Order: sequence, then structure tokens, then C-alpha cells
Amino acid sequence: MRVLRELDEAYLPGLSVAPGPYLDEYEERSAQARRALSWQDLAYGPGESERLHFFPAPRPAAPLLVFVHGGYWQELTETESSFAAPGALARGWAFAALGYGLAPAHRLDEIVAMVRRGVTWLHGNAARLGFDPDRIVLAGHSAGAQLAAMCFDTVPVRAAVLVSGLYDLDPLLQTSIGADIRLTPDEAARNSPARRLPPGTPPLLAACGADEPAGFATQQDLLVAAARQADVPLETVIVPGRHHFDLPLRLTDPDDPLGKRVLAILD
Repeated sequence: MRVLRELDEAYLPGLSVAPGPYLDEYEERSAQARRALSWQDLAYGPGESERLHFFPAPRPAAPLLVFVHGGYWQELTETESSFAAPGALARGWAFAALGYGLAPAHRLDEIVAMVRRGVTWLHGNAARLGFDPDRIVLAGHSAGAQLAAMCFDTVPVRAAVLVSGLYDLDPLLQTSIGADIRLTPDEAARNSPARRLPPGTPPLLAACGADEPAGFATQQDLLVAAARQADVPLETVIVPGRHHFDLPLRLTDPDDPLGKRVLAILD
């Protein structure tokens, strides 16, 4: 029980910061984006949860920023995940908030397969949706960073932005999260990006907040080591005064330390 408690403290940011106000802000700012901008609710696969919200760029053949939400594979949807759309469109990009089925109804292997289908679908429909398939940037937060990183051998992408991510899932086997999603050692091994950065992995930007639980700094270090071993270009940023829940809110803000780096990727 002591190991479980210690690992939960390292990997459950909700124990140190109440997530409710930030989840509410994700939802409200996403709703504001949908009220202010043109967008489409699109199905990318056969499952009822395989949907995305797509915001077309203000100009043709633009880059696309795809955001994969977190929630420890158990919470949130595409509906709460469009808060970065206004900043992307202001820069001339298209934006997609990618949803997926949640655990425990879906196993982690299924969730990874859904997100891969979504990214593949977007790439294959680039001409119809009006963006450049050679300039897709994947971004993910927390569990969404793990899911985005599992797509590197699915379609070619220009770069990936991984925020407060989980890259080796083995520690989660001894946490309440692992129990909640019924994670097995084999699933953890198959779905740990730090163990399987494939050839052709794009340049990575990995970020975490200075005020996050210790597990997320450890996970970023694991990704750095894996990228170095695989000879993958990687830039890291640790944002002072920021925690797990507020860090993604300014993903496309040019005045934010993280947003500034994200917006520079395809400028």
C-alpha cells in the first residue's frame, strides 16, 4: 500500500491541484471557440466515440495542428478540447480536436487504435478539408501525449508537441490509475512510446510544468533518453509556475513560453 500511495502522489496531479476549475475552463473556452469560428463535427471511424472537431484554416494548404486530450484515458472528449483553436487559426493553421472512446469501456490497445485511425483519416482527407498533409503537427496532453506519440509510425507528421506526457507506462501498473483502466504488463509494454520510438519519428517538443508531480518530470527524462538513443531531435521546456492542468491552456498563445515554441514550429 505504501508503494501505491507514493506512486499515486507522483502520478495523480489532482491530489495537489483541484482539477475542476481547469476542466471547466477547457470546456468553456472550447465552447467559445465553436461559437466564434467555423467548425465541423466529423466521424473518423466506426465507433460512436470516433469523432473530431475540425476548424478549417483561413487560407488553403495550411498546416494542421491536431490536439489529443488527456484525462488518463478515462475522462474528457473532443468537446472540451478546442481551446487552442483560436490561436492556431489566428496563425493561419487548421485545427482538429480528436476524440476517442474511454476506459474502462475500452482497453488501452483499442484507444490507441482509435487515435491512429483519426490521424490516418485526417491525413487521407487533407485535400477535402483544405490543409497540407505534409505539415501536420500532433499535440497531446498527459495521456493524450502518450496517444499522440503512438502515432509516429502511422502517417508522416512534421513535428509533435508532447505536454506533461506519459511515455513509459510501467509505473502506472502499481497505481490506482492502472487498476482503474485494467492495465496489464503486456499492454503497458506495447503502449510505452519511450520503448518504441520508430524510425522516422518527427522532431519533438516536450514540455512539463515546474509545479507538476514528480512522476511527470521523470517521464520527460525517460523520453529525452529514448530520443537521444534513437537520434530523434528533441527540445524540452519546463515552464516555471505552471502545473499539470493549466499548462495546455496556452498552447497557442504567442506570449506564453510553451505557446511561443509551438507557434514557431511551422512559421
